[in-house]
Amino acid sequence: MKASDLLVRCLEREGVEYVFGVPGEETEDLLFSLRDSSIEFIPVRHEQGGAFMANVHGRLTGDAGVCLGTLGPGATNLVTGVADANMDKAPLVAITGQGGLERLHKESHQALDIVDLFDSITKWNTQLTDPAIIHESVRKAFKLAEFEKPGATHLEFPEDVAGAETDATPMRLQERVRLPPPDPKLVDRVERTLAAADRPLIITGNGAVRGDAAAELREFVATTRIPVASTYMGKGAVSDRSPQSLLTLDSGDHQEASDAIEMADLILTIGYDIAEHDPADWNKGADTVLVHVDTEPAEVYAAYNPDIELVCDLAGALRGFIEQVSDAKMQFDETWYSDLRSHILDDIDADPQPGEPFTVRSVLPVLRGMMHDDDVLLSDVGSHKMHIAQNFLTYEPNTCIISNGLASMGISVPGGIAADLVTDSSVIAATGDGGFLMNGAEIETATRIGCGYTILVFVDDDYGLISEKQRDHRGESYGTGLTNPDFMTFAESFGIDGYRPETWDELEAVLEDTLASDAMSLVEIPLARES
Repeated sequence: MKASDLLVRCLEREGVEYVFGVPGEETEDLLFSLRDSSIEFIPVRHEQGGAFMANVHGRLTGDAGVCLGTLGPGATNLVTGVADANMDKAPLVAITGQGGLERLHKESHQALDIVDLFDSITKWNTQLTDPAIIHESVRKAFKLAEFEKPGATHLEFPEDVAGAETDATPMRLQERVRLPPPDPKLVDRVERTLAAADRPLIITGNGAVRGDAAAELREFVATTRIPVASTYMGKGAVSDRSPQSLLTLDSGDHQEASDAIEMADLILTIGYDIAEHDPADWNKGADTVLVHVDTEPAEVYAAYNPDIELVCDLAGALRGFIEQVSDAKMQFDETWYSDLRSHILDDIDADPQPGEPFTVRSVLPVLRGMMHDDDVLLSDVGSHKMHIAQNFLTYEPNTCIISNGLASMGISVPGGIAADLVTDSSVIAATGDGGFLMNGAEIETATRIGCGYTILVFVDDDYGLISEKQRDHRGESYGTGLTNPDFMTFAESFGIDGYRPETWDELEAVLEDTLASDAMSLVEIPLARES
């Protein structure tokens, strides 16, 4: 068969349903091979948007999302989305075209060393220099992208190789490689260390959501009554309805979680990722015992030097903990943190007053009240992300999607497409006006393929998070102001409904209508201006 047909058959063998990307001359053979396959190629408006779609697809499903770009600028446009997936531990396979091998030894049109460029933003990447290596390379790309900790891989496909003939066939899939169970001696040691503590606390991260360990984590927390603070990407591993939830460990909007961490005499981290949250922000150098449970050893870090490390399957470790603490009838006193939780919830649940201007923080309880537990909220990056991370109550894993490794602006609108394709729940893409216009053109992609989700655009005519930081540092801001189009006209130009509520009653009515609808819609929320 033709080499491009073989690559596509390998993708089919891997269970790929969608390839998100922009067509190019050098990927012509591959595109027509996709046309004749069971895989849907989804043309997007910018390669970055396609990479973000593959990124969110991988994060929500655990199966690598696939994005495609051609050589040169097509490949460089993929970089941000690919790097974001790699740092957020989302499985993704990127495929790029390339000119013929006969011209890569010299300077030529659009030819860049993309393999070298992608080296620092992927777990593995290679050039397909011979049709005979395609089946092995595709299998390796998916195996590494999906293995803990997941991330991005990349395959470069020169156009002359794509058109060549080959007798190779797709490799047979094996069961996904699983991590070993924990060392029983270390589980015993953790149990003894826990038994000696008075005020243990759990910090849970993205690994607990990603590793299907949420059920075991919830049982462990309910059994022991140990409080939990999550990272932004760990939201939902433990339901915020749990009496043990202290929401997120960041102290931006409320200090209670940070107070609890400082009061704790033992910190147990489950799936914690330093790339997401610097431990120096919460580990203040107190003489606190640190226990690290993850799929990889802890990074060498002065602010995070664990006393005990378990490197293993997270669900397996938690099952071992549950057995040990149940046998020991271990249950901790809740009184030391229960008031802190009450203060957090009282602060979040405050109802807006009539006539009060919209703020992200005051809108979130209204939004939460309109959503089902399994509805999915994707947050873009900006000042609104901080409020969503700290104040949006989350009840199920993978229902509040936040990029906090690379933390890339522009992810939520294209990410909403992937979320809408892989879930039956309602999807809300929350963004600021800065991030929205980075990939707002993907609304056309969404409408073309029949997606239906709600886009919330928080408008302050500013790169608001940077303004806030500048004002904190200098008392003023510079270089952050924006002007915006008429977002209602913008929405209507794509054939979708646009709304600009001006009162709280109007906002509630709009959200009730849009969240219940299968149609695309855009809701502009004008924010109160900072002085």
